Amino acid sequence: MLDLTARQAVRATFRYDPDAPWVVSVELAVEHGPRVLWRIGREILQQGLHSVSGLGDIQMWPSSFGDGATARLQLTSRDTAALFELPVPPLAQWLADTYELVPAGAELSEIDWDAATADLLQEPQPHCD
Repeated sequence: MLDLTARQAVRATFRYDPDAPWVVSVELAVEHGPRVLWRIGREILQQGLHSVSGLGDIQMWPSSFGDGATARLQLTSRDTAALFELPVPPLAQWLADTYELVPAGAELSEIDWDAATADLLQEPQPHCD
């Protein structure tokens, strides 16, 4: 949406990687324009289907209900802001699929804490250029 009366279609491709379970990647592409990649917290999208969610650069909230339900997603970067209208039913189904892959609260279950701790405690190795 360019403003409340002018709209432009934007192709949005949502991707989810179970190896990075908190984040959804959203690639936005305007026809004959640049592609922009945003990484958005999965819980912001999930909550935004039903109530206001997010702070600062990323905010989402429901804007209409029923069969044609939509949600608004606002992305802000420096001096630019974009407001998107998303159809809720396909987004809700897609999010449900991501929660089947990695349930809420299980995001940390696949982390090898011993290896992660060892990496953090390891002395930095000098390198030669």
